[in-house]
Amino acid sequence: MPIIVNLDVVMAKRKISSGELAEKIGISQANLSILKTGKAKAIRFSTMEAICKALDCQPGDILEYKEEE
Repeated sequence: MPIIVNLDVVMAKRKISSGELAEKIGISQANLSILKTGKAKAIRFSTMEAICKALDCQPGDILEYKEEE
């Protein structure tokens, strides 16, 4: 898939655990794990907004497009 999810990288830079982030943004750890691994088919804007607010980042810090070869 050409959309790369860098959520784990941003979380590591901010030194925040999955459990702490899930609690702050109001989703389950299981759903956060699906986002982190790139297995999610979609993400709600409200969830992206909550993640960006909690991590003090921009959507482009979390999502990246790479052309398939």
